[in-house]
Parts: sequence; structure tokens; C-alpha cells
Amino acid sequence: MKKTHIVLLVLMAVAVGVIIAMSADFTTYADFTQALAKPDKVVKVVGYLAKDKEIIYDPQKDANYFAFTMTDKAGNAQQVWYKGSKPQDFERSEQVVITGHMEGQMFHASEILLKCPSKYVNDQIVLKEKPSA
Repeated sequence: MKKTHIVLLVLMAVAVGVIIAMSADFTTYADFTQALAKPDKVVKVVGYLAKDKEIIYDPQKDANYFAFTMTDKAGNAQQVWYKGSKPQDFERSEQVVITGHMEGQMFHASEILLKCPSKYVNDQIVLKEKPSA
């Protein structure tokens, strides 16, 4: 093999390694008790909005302060703080995935993902309830 072939192979291997490293997501899924045990680690928590608890968001006072209570899949309720505006249709979400870390007794979210109900679910229910002719 020529030296140029070897150099090109090494460069290609390094490029593939960099692409894989940059595209990988190393955050892990956890519940709030696991996040509390490792406060410096960034985790993703899957859960549901506690609709019986208060949602704090006042855009006139501070548009970048949004706080709510979330219940994880293990049943643990936790106050969550997000530095940003409240996502649209937040109250209608079926499931919430937050990425962040614990600071004291509050979870600081850096990202919020919502799983919203399908707009076709109600149509399907109505179609099932219609009497057949």
C-alpha cells in the first residue's frame, strides 16, 4: 500500500468516528429518584403532567419562567422548572419528556418534548359510536 492510501484510510476512520460521536445522545432515561441521586448528571424523565397541580407561567412578569409539577412513570411527583416559554397545548399533552438535572429539590429542564393526542383519535371514537344504518 502507498502512504497516501494509508493516510486516506486513517482520515476516513477519524471522520467516521467524529460523525458517530457527534450524533450520539448520551443522556439516559431515569425517574426522579434516580435523578435526585445523581444531581450533576443530565437525564431524560418520561412522565405525565400533574393536572391537579398549579402551572406557573406569567409572560407579562417573566416570559422565561415556566414551572409545573410532573409525575414520572414510577409515580413520583416533582416540581419542574424550565427557562423558557410554556409550550403550546402543554395542558393537552398525553406524555412529557424532559431533559435536565436536579438542583436541590427542583428539576431544571433544558428541553421539553410533548407527546400530544392525535387529532384523529376523536374522529375514530365518533365513528365507532355512530349507529350502523
